[in-house]
Amino acid sequence: MKYQLTIKQISNLFDNEIENESVITGISYNSKEIKEGDVFVCLVGEKTDGHNFIKEAESKGAKAIIVSREIESSLPIIKVKDTQIAIAKLSNLFYGEPSKKLRVIGITGTNGKTTTTHLIQHILEKSSLKTAVIGTLGTRESTDSSYYDAKHTTPQAPELQKQIASLVEKGFKNIAMEVSSHALSQHRVEDTNFAGAVLTNLTQDHLDFHLTMESYFQAKRKLFEMINDSSWKNKYAIINKDDAKFNGFSEAINSKKVKLYSYGIKNTSDFQAKDIVFNPSGLSFELISPAGKSKVTSKLNGLFNVYNLLAAIASTYAEGIELKTIIEHISSASQIPGRFQIIHSDKNTESPICIVDYAHTPDGLENILKAARLMVKENKKLFCVFGCGGDRDPTKRPKMGKIAEDLSDIAIVTSDNPRSEDPKQIISDILSGIKNTSDVIVEADRKAAIEIAIKKASKDDVVVIAGKGHEDYQILKDKTIHFDDREEVSKALNAVAGR
Repeated sequence: MKYQLTIKQISNLFDNEIENESVITGISYNSKEIKEGDVFVCLVGEKTDGHNFIKEAESKGAKAIIVSREIESSLPIIKVKDTQIAIAKLSNLFYGEPSKKLRVIGITGTNGKTTTTHLIQHILEKSSLKTAVIGTLGTRESTDSSYYDAKHTTPQAPELQKQIASLVEKGFKNIAMEVSSHALSQHRVEDTNFAGAVLTNLTQDHLDFHLTMESYFQAKRKLFEMINDSSWKNKYAIINKDDAKFNGFSEAINSKKVKLYSYGIKNTSDFQAKDIVFNPSGLSFELISPAGKSKVTSKLNGLFNVYNLLAAIASTYAEGIELKTIIEHISSASQIPGRFQIIHSDKNTESPICIVDYAHTPDGLENILKAARLMVKENKKLFCVFGCGGDRDPTKRPKMGKIAEDLSDIAIVTSDNPRSEDPKQIISDILSGIKNTSDVIVEADRKAAIEIAIKKASKDDVVVIAGKGHEDYQILKDKTIHFDDREEVSKALNAVAGR
């Protein structure tokens, strides 16, 4: 479908009065990507200011400019208070308010967003509801298809609304979408019409951006404020009752407009897991729910995945799927790429159990190591290979060092994505949280660190490689290289088998 608006329509949206019927055929915020007929929106970021690129926009064929301060241009100028809010509102209108035509379920939280969205997609798709996922891995249109557009956990507003519109055209009924704190702070999902809002948990992350946990919490809370204004009649919020901020999130909900469901393990909840059992092939638990008691089995593992399963069960129940159907479908859901993903040797059954996971926060690392410990047999060892990202919150580094020391038998500290920082400094920060560094192996080369762990580990030992999960790249100071933990683990396992 061809989308377009006139300059007059856009100006009216922002209470400007420009009598210009010229047609706008696209929205751009990157001067390098402007096409003839675009409106150029001057976003102000941490490093760049779009107002400085107006001349380039003019030369490339932009037909109008949206600004938040006084500027001079030969093109029609639309003045707004905040261009980040403006681009979201404009994108929603430009693409025909697509989130009013299918149900968008927004999942926010520190950990568990990717797994929860994929579980929701699996259940709804199995229930004959065409459902897409948008998130960290990219956009996926079915459980059997590949991912695309994996640039941001939550895309920028023009890309997001364009994707939603495309999915509407393709006949989709639902989207399970990760909603990051960055996206909420930067208004990328402004005017998106959510049918459901889900909280997984709130633990330390992104303090390099938000600076304080209160600011981080307030960013996440926006999703639950937004759901109040959604035009969907059947709208709901799903909130983790065991999270310390449960009340803070639930108080954002207007109970007259939004149905609230809680879930948890420790606290009495609408959806509560009891009698949890873990085994090498997965987990099971008794579910207490509004529909009564049920037995749930899953191929996933770890206590953190019990929470993810509960969130997905509650969400799809709120979508109107019968609990019996949900439980039947959830039992067939397989592991998510890079989330507690077990990598096997092609050649050797005597090799250790290797687990690749995206855990890159203190809470995430703790959850993964506790889950992995349940798989370690008596007299066997748990290895942990991990690092911390550069140009990110440095205060979590010593905390993750302490967690690795406390919960694993052998910790191997390495690089993650060092970015512009010196990997040795990042490692030093991690080591500052470890009491006895003499028992820790330090190897800045991530490939070598993985090889060391697998060579040292014996049959039935468990090796956790944490931090990068699904990522197939490593960001260094001067370049980005191909690097996939899963590939490196497979190579190391096969090399050990062939020695």
